[in-house]
Amino acid sequence: MGFLSMLGGGGGASSKIRQEPRLLAAAEASSPADSFQTGGPWAEVSLSGPSRAGVTVNERTTLSLPAVMQAVRILSGVFAMVPLHYCSHDNGGTHKLLNDPLYSLMNGRPNDAQSRYAFREILMSDILMAGNFYAYVSRDQFMRPVALTRLDPFAVQAYQSFDQATGQTMFYDATLPDGTSQRFPSRDIWAVTGMSRNGLQGLNPVAYMREAFGESIATAAYVQNYWRNNGQPPVTLTTDKKVDPDVRAAIKADWKTYVAGVHNAGEPVVLGQGLKADYMPVNNKDGQLVETRTMQVLDIARAWGVPPHLIFELSKATFGNIEQQSLEFVIYHLGPHFARVADSATHAFAASGCLFSHDPSDLVKGGFLDRAQGVSSLRNAGVISTDEARNNFNLNPVADGTGQDRWQPVNMGIAGQPAPAQPPGA
Repeated sequence: MGFLSMLGGGGGASSKIRQEPRLLAAAEASSPADSFQTGGPWAEVSLSGPSRAGVTVNERTTLSLPAVMQAVRILSGVFAMVPLHYCSHDNGGTHKLLNDPLYSLMNGRPNDAQSRYAFREILMSDILMAGNFYAYVSRDQFMRPVALTRLDPFAVQAYQSFDQATGQTMFYDATLPDGTSQRFPSRDIWAVTGMSRNGLQGLNPVAYMREAFGESIATAAYVQNYWRNNGQPPVTLTTDKKVDPDVRAAIKADWKTYVAGVHNAGEPVVLGQGLKADYMPVNNKDGQLVETRTMQVLDIARAWGVPPHLIFELSKATFGNIEQQSLEFVIYHLGPHFARVADSATHAFAASGCLFSHDPSDLVKGGFLDRAQGVSSLRNAGVISTDEARNNFNLNPVADGTGQDRWQPVNMGIAGQPAPAQPPGA
């Protein structure tokens, strides 16, 4: 690949400058059915369609479920709150590179249209709802990234090229927000994949959990139709007389007009032609409708990895386990997402010896008293200074500069060295 082609950022390059390698679509079934490397059964699930419950399951219908909306909102919202630091790592420890342009790109202004929070929120939402996040990387004349523009995850197709000497290389056929479509090298597309079975594209959660979501959508539709029809069990109208098909249709229409619907609740009805109404024995209580809907909320919590109490399912919650579940939410549920995004950013943008890392410390600070006791212990042990302790509570540094000093416990010394001499009179 020529130098001019590299500066072109993947756009407008002549076929004489770069000859495309043989590519395989990441979702193409180009391998045996039991292999996940470049396809197989994991790539054959369509993105939307009817479930066995008979309802259409796609992103729109799935988000219509309150539990799904809250699960996606809490995961993407909390994820967007946590800063993504750009750091250098050496023998002296880890140091934040606050003045590096990459730090500003991830923590300040990813592009002119979105704030940091909005960009991170849609990043996580795409992973949760589509399985993949893609962003176009705008670069300056020195090939440094200056802006990240989110792409429709369903408008990007990943391709791979493999060479025995250089290994695997990714290319992306993408449609940009201006409507243009072309093939881009991996340096121009920042790809963050969710859980994957081939390492190239994430699995679409809506497609693979279609049946579970279909049950919830169908149950919600049943409840809506139940109340729309006056909350009454199904009824049959019978008569000993012979009734023509046209008359039966007219009787059914009249019944629905004058009896069905919540606005007709309690209205009397007069039956003619010897008609008799027989109600079929349907009991939602015996059918455990409430228990069914509760279990479906728990299934949604499992699907997204959210503790039930965070989507307001408190039937099994206690004062003792909610705090522990909240801590587990940060460690076990958000933790993999933090690592996935940070490692992807490191792989795509970080210089040698540098890395991206999330800092979720604000999420695990606990109550005020617990925080105060913890900060006080660090302060008294000489681990942090007064100014650093005040910063934990968003307080300004001490004005005279004495807040930068660290205390040293007088009853402790350095291992292997004699104890310091006590002052006279001590």
